[in-house]
Amino acid sequence: MDDFLAARAQMGVSLGFHIIFACIGMVMPFFMAVAHYKWLRTGDVCYKNITRAWSRGVAIFFVTGAVSGTMLSFELGLLWPGFMKYAGPIIGMPFSLEGTAFFIEAIALGFYLYGWEKLNRWFHWYTGLLIGLSGLASGILVVSANAWMNSPAGFTYENGHFTDINPWKAMYNAAWIPEALHMILAAFIATGFAVAGVHAWMLYRGKNVEFHLRAFRIAVSFAAIAALLQPFSGDFAARSVAKLQPAKLAAMEGLYHTQSHAPLSVGGIWSAVHPASGSDSIVYRLKYAIEIPDLLSVLVHGKANAEVIGLDRIPKNEWPLVGIVHIAYQIMVALGILLFLLAVISLCGVWKYRKWLHQPWFLKWHIMAIPGGFLAIEAGWTVTEVGRQPWIIDHIMRTADAVTPMPGIVYTFYVFTGIYLMLSAMVIFLLYRQIKMVPVLYDVVSDKN
Repeated sequence: MDDFLAARAQMGVSLGFHIIFACIGMVMPFFMAVAHYKWLRTGDVCYKNITRAWSRGVAIFFVTGAVSGTMLSFELGLLWPGFMKYAGPIIGMPFSLEGTAFFIEAIALGFYLYGWEKLNRWFHWYTGLLIGLSGLASGILVVSANAWMNSPAGFTYENGHFTDINPWKAMYNAAWIPEALHMILAAFIATGFAVAGVHAWMLYRGKNVEFHLRAFRIAVSFAAIAALLQPFSGDFAARSVAKLQPAKLAAMEGLYHTQSHAPLSVGGIWSAVHPASGSDSIVYRLKYAIEIPDLLSVLVHGKANAEVIGLDRIPKNEWPLVGIVHIAYQIMVALGILLFLLAVISLCGVWKYRKWLHQPWFLKWHIMAIPGGFLAIEAGWTVTEVGRQPWIIDHIMRTADAVTPMPGIVYTFYVFTGIYLMLSAMVIFLLYRQIKMVPVLYDVVSDKN
């Protein structure tokens, strides 16, 4: 593995781990705030138990998210000094604001964890809500920086120099809102179904039924509503990609020929077709794909005869890794559809057919869905990052030109990967211990009240 590949692999591993920690740490405080609100309104101690149990999970993911996020910030400078040299003055503002949001989140978490029986009860609840709001702000601000890499704005680029820098225009770039909306909904879907799945597993085992039933309802409601909204967000994001990054959209769909009445491809394997005798040109296509006529043109441009740009209009040296992008996109869409269907069933069970909440088939489906949302997020980020290649700043700076000249990056890749694996093992251990402690916590808190 050469240093360039090692640097890309290290960044990919770091983002892959951090995004899970960050999504859970960003979303779970809202579950906690709802349970806390229900306790304050009803006085039902079961909701207080749920709140306190979830607050421990929030603390765990805040710490691991802070560690992994700090490592990422060091990696940007360590691995990509060419990028940071120019991007820092342009897109540094959302990172600074994200740091402010992080400190607010840390202060609010301290108040919340140590404020039981010490603070005004509604102020205490507000500090819990503030954890979620500041975490959400952090996520949106970080996505702004990534969106800027996909849709550079806020500067003039001439002869290799960046001038007329406007950090506000850079932050409010054209890709920010579609990316942020899609990412936030994905975080609620993944975290909601994962948390609901854990409680479904405990219900399936008949453990502490009332506690886990109420917790399940809160978590799955968030996840299901977000899953029902996500197709609209996905359509919004895809239209943005079609306008700003046509090469990425062509790779997502495996579309080689620029055409009107472009079909939507389901499945398929990207491959090169060997040239016929006497021809030097290589033609690329999807094998084994199911094509739905006109649908891609309709989805992207709103009419069947609209032209969709294919890879034949893109210089070969500016193609992303089409096979990886296409497969990752298909995985993301397939999981999104499955979670959408599960969301419909979940809401029927929570709001209408409540007997389903005790049926083994219903609980098993939610248990199996635990990793689904996070796999979709990982696939989506693969599409976002690999689909932008070979650019680190789209059509401004190539990734190869931004990498550090320092040798031995492969060793830092091994070290950082080991650290992330260790963090993940610690999180799994701590969460497993917290889940086992729930019955004990429930009895203790109930006795005190």
